Amino acid sequence: MTKAEIRKLYKQKRAQLSPYDLSKISAQVQALVLNSVRFSAKYVSIFLPIEQQKEISTYGLLEDIMLKGGHPVLSKANFSDHSLSLYHYEHPSQLEVSSFGIPEPKYGRTILASKLDYVIVPLLAVSSEGQRVGYGKGFYDRLLKQCKPDCIFIGIHLFDEFVEITDLNKDDIPLHLCFTPGGMYDFRK
Repeated sequence: MTKAEIRKLYKQKRAQLSPYDLSKISAQVQALVLNSVRFSAKYVSIFLPIEQQKEISTYGLLEDIMLKGGHPVLSKANFSDHSLSLYHYEHPSQLEVSSFGIPEPKYGRTILASKLDYVIVPLLAVSSEGQRVGYGKGFYDRLLKQCKPDCIFIGIHLFDEFVEITDLNKDDIPLHLCFTPGGMYDFRK
């Protein structure tokens, strides 16, 4: 399937999830991440969910990163050049919801992408090789190119299934790991 077809399909699949299902799946996936990855003293870029898009919740991960002595980093989207600015997260008062429904920092200490140890990446779907399909603006592909070579890219997915993407391009950057309700997939092997 093309990325456009995959986006349409997975937006429909998300729309069919009840609030209970979304909450349950989010909790399962977050628990798997927290049992598998140690964020202590690490710089972790994490997205916060766009609620109207029924994105997987990451608030439990954010809280755990802080509790374990990690450094949570949130992004702010610039839609004119499709770039992300990174900010160290310290307190909920930093957040405001953008006109696109994205919880973003309105202030904070800026962080360079080259400092990140982990990037938790939003996605609509993923292939069995770790290629992801997002919303199509390339925000995260641009960010991931700026990260240091040993930074780990982690996808978190609402569904236990992979797609075949027929229109990959040279700018698409694969994930290293992906967590679904059913488990963890390591694409580095």
